[in-house]
Amino acid sequence: MQEAKFIVSARKYRPQTFDTVVGQGHITTTLKNAIRHRQLGHAFLFCGPRGVGKTTCARILAKTINCENQTKEGEACDTCQSCKSFNEGASMNYFELDAASNNSVDNIRDLVDQVRFVPQSGRYKVYVIDEVHMLSQAAFNAFLKTLEEPPAYAKFILATTEKHKILPTILSRCQIFDFKRITTNDTVKHLEEICEKEAIKAERTALQVIAQKSEGCMRDALSILDKIVSFTAGELDYANTLEHLNILDAEFYFKLLQCMQEQDLSGAMLLYYEINRKGFEGDVVLNGFAEFIRNLLVCKDEKAAGLLEVVESFKDKYVSTAKNVSAPLLVSALNILNETEINYKAARNKRLHVELAIIKLCYLQQAIDISSGGSGLSKKKRIDGPVAYKTKSITPFAPEVKTSPSAKLIIETSSAELSIAKEATPGYEKPTAAVTEKITPVQQAPAKSTRITALDKIRQQYLSDSAELMEAIEPPLAQESLMQVWDEYTNLIKNEKNPASHSFEVAVLRIIDGDSFEIVVADFIEKQFIEKERNRLFEFLQNKLDRKNIKFALVVEEKERIIHPDEIVLSSKEQFQKMIETYPMVLELKNRLKLDLEY
Repeated sequence: MQEAKFIVSARKYRPQTFDTVVGQGHITTTLKNAIRHRQLGHAFLFCGPRGVGKTTCARILAKTINCENQTKEGEACDTCQSCKSFNEGASMNYFELDAASNNSVDNIRDLVDQVRFVPQSGRYKVYVIDEVHMLSQAAFNAFLKTLEEPPAYAKFILATTEKHKILPTILSRCQIFDFKRITTNDTVKHLEEICEKEAIKAERTALQVIAQKSEGCMRDALSILDKIVSFTAGELDYANTLEHLNILDAEFYFKLLQCMQEQDLSGAMLLYYEINRKGFEGDVVLNGFAEFIRNLLVCKDEKAAGLLEVVESFKDKYVSTAKNVSAPLLVSALNILNETEINYKAARNKRLHVELAIIKLCYLQQAIDISSGGSGLSKKKRIDGPVAYKTKSITPFAPEVKTSPSAKLIIETSSAELSIAKEATPGYEKPTAAVTEKITPVQQAPAKSTRITALDKIRQQYLSDSAELMEAIEPPLAQESLMQVWDEYTNLIKNEKNPASHSFEVAVLRIIDGDSFEIVVADFIEKQFIEKERNRLFEFLQNKLDRKNIKFALVVEEKERIIHPDEIVLSSKEQFQKMIETYPMVLELKNRLKLDLEY
């Protein structure tokens, strides 16, 4: 007995008529109407994702237009000689070219040469060029004229997944048909029909998982179905489908979300450890949880619940869970997951990278509460640094305005009574010695009474305190302390045998104001020696004097030099005259020898 030959489902159940094409009703209806009304164009461009039926529709169109007994609906009869030869792959009027491997100018020229020959049988010669975007620039140009004005019997069908790569001159010569992704419901329905024909026991939830995994590609869905049937021996259920496709069950994501809401970090880490033991990498967890969060955001609004593409048994759980989770939490979690997934490939320790994201998610609600001010944490006012810098400013008093006697308000209460009254008032906090009370301006008319009011006392106290504080903030720079520190630095560089030590010894210090002084030197050479030590000197003075705002400047003041009589430069004649005054015998010697001196 001859063994039956196995054919994959993608080929075995390939549509043979327009009615059997899944999910492309807008295209099949257009083509059938064009065939029925004899309004077929000469060039078609089928574009769309992979595995949605582009090549299949091209073959059905080629078979239908050459059918001898077309139905009233515009379908092929599948019984005539033309249909039989087409189904057997022996049709002489059908040519299919794979542009991915035949993309040269010579291949297109051969095709153009074949177009010149009239078909021996049938009405049309159909040329299908698959993956047409792979043609070279020269091949496109060689094909332009034939595509624009072909013979009446020639039909061209171009198929591509990347329409944007095709030249605009080609697009303008074709009728463009955009294929869409097949919906999950259409895919599940088609898989159920195949399972029924093949006597396969399959749960609807398992078929839904397959449809979601295929992402609108029917060819991928059928390939996955064949693999799982072989894996499960013809019995598909939800669990073994997830195991075969390496998909993490949504139950884990619900548990992880619960840990997030309860801020249960240990529970979340143990759950991630369990997921890792099942063989799921961190990127799978990040991607899956991000999709889970997206689905919850979709479920927040009942109008958008139709966009939810999950297993039917989980839809109600998604909707109920979404009601108990705030939208800000979901959006923030989605941002964290997205950022973590982007940086996942660059991370060295990928497990730690995912765990850090889980830690952020577990404490995300607390972070949101703190940022919004609803944390319940007690906010205490703390005074840092010296008390002198923390005094409150007093609002300037308004100018005196003349008012009627009835409008006059004079505070005659003593300061002691005033403080007692304030302490007895509920909610009053006694001010510290460093923080003065902020006084509201009071418009007061001049009083004839000589008594000192409480307001005047406060004014005097404030002025005296301000003067004391200004003095206590920082005393002016003293010459004595400056010279002491200067001598310390001079001795330091002298011990280091630094040549600049002499310049520091002869320099004169002159204080300008509270934090600045001048270094006076006699010439520019000494200035250069001190300039080289500027940074080190500045740091030394700051530390020793405890003044961060200290600054100095280098000044050159050249003093007028007193010339000694011995240092006067004499001419040759003056030198001779001086020598004669000291030694008279030199003149007598000159005269005896009758010497002529040149001065």
